[in-house]
Formats: sequence, C-alpha cells, structure tokens
Amino acid sequence: MKLYQTLEKQIKKEPNYVSDNGEIKKWVVLNKAQNFDEELIGLLLEDSDLKEKFFIKVKDVWVFKQNLFIQFLEQKNYLNDSYTQFKNKVGLTIDGKHLKQRNEVSLVWPFKDCVLEGGQSREEDKREEIFFNEVLAQDEITELLDPKVLTNAKRFDKDGEHHFDQFNRDENGTITDNLIIKGNNLLALHSLKKEFAGKVKLIYIDPPYNTGNDSFQYNDRFNHSSWLTFMKNRLDIAKSLLTDDGSILVQADWNEIHYLKVLLDSVFNRENFRNEIIWAYHGPGSPKMKQYNRKHDNILWYSKSTSDWIFNGDDVRMSSEVHVGGFNNEMNANVSSEYTDRGKIPEDWWEMGRDKEEFVEEMSNLYDEYERIKNKNWWKMAVAARIRIDGKKRSGYLTEKPYKLIERFIKAHTNKNDIILDFFAGSGTTGFVSNYLERQFILVEQLENTHEIIKDRFKGINYTYLELKKYNQTFIEKIEGAKDEKILLQIWEEMKAKSFLNYNVDIQKQEQHIEDFKTLSLQEQKQHLCELLDKNQLYVNLSSLKDENFACTPEEQKVTQAFYQLKP
Repeated sequence: MKLYQTLEKQIKKEPNYVSDNGEIKKWVVLNKAQNFDEELIGLLLEDSDLKEKFFIKVKDVWVFKQNLFIQFLEQKNYLNDSYTQFKNKVGLTIDGKHLKQRNEVSLVWPFKDCVLEGGQSREEDKREEIFFNEVLAQDEITELLDPKVLTNAKRFDKDGEHHFDQFNRDENGTITDNLIIKGNNLLALHSLKKEFAGKVKLIYIDPPYNTGNDSFQYNDRFNHSSWLTFMKNRLDIAKSLLTDDGSILVQADWNEIHYLKVLLDSVFNRENFRNEIIWAYHGPGSPKMKQYNRKHDNILWYSKSTSDWIFNGDDVRMSSEVHVGGFNNEMNANVSSEYTDRGKIPEDWWEMGRDKEEFVEEMSNLYDEYERIKNKNWWKMAVAARIRIDGKKRSGYLTEKPYKLIERFIKAHTNKNDIILDFFAGSGTTGFVSNYLERQFILVEQLENTHEIIKDRFKGINYTYLELKKYNQTFIEKIEGAKDEKILLQIWEEMKAKSFLNYNVDIQKQEQHIEDFKTLSLQEQKQHLCELLDKNQLYVNLSSLKDENFACTPEEQKVTQAFYQLKP
C-alpha cells in the first residue's frame, strides 16, 4: 500500500496527470508509459522507491520496466474502488446510498454507466457508435471528456470572413461573441464548461428522434437504451452550463418522449418540470391509417431551479390565450353578440401568431420553390422561404424548427443579451432567430454539409467560428470512407506511423496476422482498424496543446489559450 501512495503522490506533481476533481488520470499515465515519455520517466526516477521498483540497472543505465509499470497501474484495486463501482454497476447504490435508503425511482438500463461518443462525419453515415464503460474504465472516460484544442478560428461579420484576432469579453470576463463550433457535441459541451458553466440562460435542442430514419439504427434490444445513454451524457453536462434561473427545452416526438420525460426527471429533478408544450403541425392523414393521426411534437420544459426561472408571459402570450374558449378559429367571426370583441381577435394560425394570409402566402412560395428544384438536393441548397419575425420579412430556410416557435421560446425564457445554446444546431435556426432578437448564441454541429448551410445563411451576422482539433478522428473518417481493402491497408501503414493506438495493441502481432485480417469482410476490417485506435485521442486534448506529437500550430495555441484564458 505504501508504494501505491508513493506513486500517487509523485504522479500528482504533474498537473496534466490530474483531473479537475483531484483524481489521477490513469489513462494519461498509461499512454505516457506506453510511449516511454521522458517527463513521466523523470518523475519516477526522482523517487528512490519507485526507481527501485520500476527500473533495472544495466551497465550504469537505468532501464524502465514498462510492462511491470503498466500491469501495476491496471491492478483493479489501484486508484479504483472496484467494489463500490461494482455495486453502482448492478444498481445497488446511487450516490453512495443503498436503494432501500432512498424514496425516488432509479433509472436502470443497459449502458447507463457508459459514454456514447455518438459522432458523425457525414449525414448519411450510419456508423456503429463507440461505447466506453464507465465502471471498467472510469479514467478513460475522464480523459475522453477533457477540454479540447481549438482550430481553424475565423471571425465573420457583414463584410465577410476575417482572420481571428481575439475574443470579446464583458466586465466579468465572459466571452460575448456569438459562437459556432464544429465537432462532436458531447466533447464540445465539455470544452464549453470551463468558460460558460452557470452562464447560459436557455438551452433549446431538437435531438435525433430515434425513429429509425436517423443515426440510431441499432438492434431493437438496444435501441432505446442507446438513445437514452446518448441523451443522458449530453444532458448531464448541459445542466452545468445553465444559470440558476435558466431553463432547458427539449423537443421530441412520440417515439421517445415518455422515456425522455423520465430521463429529464432524473437529470433535472422531477420538481423542476415546468410544463409540456405541444406543437401541433397540420396536414392530411392517410385514409388507410388504423390509428389517430400523429400531428404534433412535444417540448419538455425544465428549469434548473425549483423556485427561480424566467417566463416573460406578457411578451409571448397569444391573444386567444387571454379569452375564454381557448384558441380562435374561423368560427369566431360568427359568435353571438355578447362575444363581439372576441370575434375580432386575429386567428392564431399554424406557427403561433401567424395569420391565415401569411400562412397561405408562405406555403405558396415554398411550393413554387420546391417545384423549381425538386430534382436537386434541396437540403444542401436550403430552400428559400419568406418568414416573418417581429412583423418583418426575413429570408430564411426550410426547416423543421419553425421560426415563430423558436421566437416564442426565446422571448419567454430570456432577455436581451442573454446566452442561448443549441448543441443540435442543424441548419442554425436557433442562432438565426436569437440574433434578430438581440441574444447571444452558441451553436454546436458536426456535419460538414450543415455548416455550409449555416455559413451561407448567416451572411451579415457577427460570429466566431471554431472547430475541435481532430487527431484519431481523422483516421476514423478515412477508414469509414475507404472503398476497398487496399486503401485500408494504406491507412493502417499511416496509423502505425502517425496515430495513437490503444495501449494494449501489439503491432507485431497485428503484422503477423495480416493475412487473417485480409480474410475479413470490408466492414469487419473497418471495425477492427477503428478498435485499434485510442478513442481518448479522437480530438486533441487541452493538456496536449504544447505536446510536439500533436503539432498544434501557433494559431491554434493562440485561439485555445484565448478561449480558456490561459497564459501563453
């Protein structure tokens, strides 16, 4: 036990080996040991007990016993309370208490204690997501979720694209720039935490609905579990970004809304559930349907606090909501004389607050535009529409998130200059409306084609564009795009030279069995090469900013240090 304590004390002398909560990042240390890192070896040699245990003297040269050191770190009782974690794994305790000591319901599903990386490089990709088991590899997940290095920074305004110079900050030191970030949204949220924890007033997200037409095409046994894990990972970190009087709105349809409600109760606490908002959209149902039409989405509203939240009711309440009888319709004009005033109220049509004439005009324009380009890729071209915001016509884009719906949410739950976050940004509607309403926005999106749409759509809007710096993610994208075995073998050669492989990969054995590799199907070959990569290094961690192995440019160091407020 003394040796354990000695090693832990010595390792903690290097800040890059220690997490924010003071625990050793065992995965970082293992990676350094695998690569015979001089800094780590120097730390070990400084202590006589560690020197004696993990080194052997050969002709006056101290040789590092790499395998022994790695085995020592991997012992299940070192830096890891395995029994407590096992109890958590099987659901016996929550927050250190046995279930019989608690009154609330515990959510239990396969992979609940895992992290679902859930990234995509192209919209049409249906990649198998990568799981990291929190119980078996707690330290690996800690490393995965470290803040990332930023790259390709650009500033945009009415005059177009400019070289990044600096971030604008308020008197409290908080960034006031609108931000658009490209990269995995889970890792981007963890990167935003240091700068924006407790500062975001409203989070609105419209995540994948798990309908079978999105990226969650799993085996039926794991479908709901995978989606819930994916959402839980992101909601946990999102909560920490909200102000004490902040709110989150999560949109979903009938496929997952009831599972999502229970999950949100768990993350944000059931007493912080404020309302379920129904967005009804119109359209004819099929005459062959054997059920009621599904013509609405659900938006769940949770506040962060039980007693304090923003709701600017007078700014967003529709005229029909202050009269007996609910929403108006065309029959209002024919009501009896005792309700004459009610009959004069404008109709609340379709997208909340839109009158019938506006609706008919917009649908006509959309139909004409669709007919014109129906044989082309409408998503990449982003169909132009006539949209009204605050009574003014704005050019916009066809989107499943109606402008008036988002406008109403933003007015209800924020005030001018408040920060609004959407980490499933899509074509950027949340940011677009936020800008017109004079709010600060942060958008996160990973898909390349949607960023092309956002860039075109946001012409004239001031914002700073950032990307998470890729490393092993680049190899994964190359593997996914490979058309044949020959290309995969070329990628493997590049991986051996430049990538970070999983620490337990034996390159010699891989080479010895290369003929067996060739007998696999193309999909199996891709899966195997992806499994060889160290998933902690998909993107470059902040702790590796000045590590020569990651070759961060002066520009990348400048924007990263500016964002995290680090000294050069």
